[in-house]
Amino acid sequence: MDRNKVLRPRGSSRSAAFSTREYLHCFVLCARYYFYLPRDTILNLKCCLGTNFCFILYALVGLYQGMSGGIMNVYPMQLGATEAQQTTIKALRALPASFKILYGFLSDSYPLFGYRRKIYMAIGWSLCTLSMGLLFVCPGDPSIPFLSLMYLLFGFGFWFADVMADTLVAEKAKLEPEGTQGTLQSTCYAYRFFFLMLGVIASTFLFEVVGPRNLFCFMALCPVLIILVPWIWLKEERNVPVSSVKAQCVEIWSTVSNRSVFQPMAFVYLYNALQVGNAAWTQFLSSTLEFSTEQINGILIAAEVLLFAGVISYKQIMRNWSWRLVYVMCIGLNLVFSMGQVLLILGLNKPIPDFAFAVGDEAVLDFISGVQFLPTTIMMVHLCPKGSEGVSYAMFTTMNNVALTLSSNMSTLLLGIWDVSKEALEEDRLGGMVKLTVLTTCIQTAGVFFLPLLPEFRSDLEKLKTGRSDFGGAVFLGIIGFTLVWAVIEGFLNIFFPGWSGES
Repeated sequence: MDRNKVLRPRGSSRSAAFSTREYLHCFVLCARYYFYLPRDTILNLKCCLGTNFCFILYALVGLYQGMSGGIMNVYPMQLGATEAQQTTIKALRALPASFKILYGFLSDSYPLFGYRRKIYMAIGWSLCTLSMGLLFVCPGDPSIPFLSLMYLLFGFGFWFADVMADTLVAEKAKLEPEGTQGTLQSTCYAYRFFFLMLGVIASTFLFEVVGPRNLFCFMALCPVLIILVPWIWLKEERNVPVSSVKAQCVEIWSTVSNRSVFQPMAFVYLYNALQVGNAAWTQFLSSTLEFSTEQINGILIAAEVLLFAGVISYKQIMRNWSWRLVYVMCIGLNLVFSMGQVLLILGLNKPIPDFAFAVGDEAVLDFISGVQFLPTTIMMVHLCPKGSEGVSYAMFTTMNNVALTLSSNMSTLLLGIWDVSKEALEEDRLGGMVKLTVLTTCIQTAGVFFLPLLPEFRSDLEKLKTGRSDFGGAVFLGIIGFTLVWAVIEGFLNIFFPGWSGES
């Protein structure tokens, strides 16, 4: 592609000013060039501008997620927050994600001004702008309670906007022509993880240069600067007939009772619930290997870069592979590199420096996470019934998220089995650390036994639609209900009773 043709509107001189629409068109063409989105895919999708808006929206979601996480890692400590208070702030930002299913149901059932997505999306981003703006104008350093409240408000806005973005993509992904299914979704997530990576890197380096207040100002302005104009032009049909709440509940029950839903989603839940990590690993890096804060942040940056590389690898190479094959490969790589952590604990990584070895381990594990992220999200889109995309996709992603929350809770509970306390790690008493690493690796690998629940290809998913089971649907909803309640309880306990689970 001739880049000069991309950067200059047709029929204008090189010095001519762009109109706003031409600017957006050029932005999308450049983005398509760098992210390799096939032209035929865009031409075959309805509402091209709306599709391009999805890319911009996912870029903003990733940027916000990366920058807010990067600031949160260091700013509370700078304000003198205790470890318990730092945990509280993280819990407050993540807690609204447990209600994604309610956001989807609200947008599907109760349009505002005739729109099911557009206005709710604006409300979500407005809450993000409000919370970051209040932190910017706050005189002096904010108090810990005020910072916590603003991050809670930010969490509600961010996850609300995230659900609307997912819903738009779920609706448009069904319009992709045969043979290119998953291209739109994988491209959107490529944008998201690329800008998440940039957000983490930017917030890590700019925090010391411009300070947190200016970063809050930038984050408050981001939605206005980036998506206001394309949001105005977003073509969403108004006054679409909306099913009653009862009819939507019947539709959801019909969906979850279908074998094509509860069987693969059972795999998603079980696999993610088994991804139990070693919760003492960061403490080991700091106390035993004496890594500095800069080195630990460097590992985080490398991990985000490889996470993005994993998403791109699936999009460009593995998109037509068997879903089971992708997971078998990921489980195998995870086993090898997780056991590599044992070598680091025992000091058997020489002559490779500790930092380089640790970066390699963490980065490859995040690369694996990026590869295995897309197959299930693509599958979820094709499980959504027409007219209920918001609540259906939010329900599926909620099940995915709360399973990961459950695995995080389990990793904390495992800390009490062996002595992996800070004191033990500082004194090089590492027997418990080795045992805990082996145990968590074995638990993660156990997901391979549930692979028969996962269809190999999308065509196999279609074959499952002939089977139904009320019992399977009831178990599915029961698990979602239980994990939602547990997520709320766990968030409450983390906020008001830090250390309640007995972690060291």
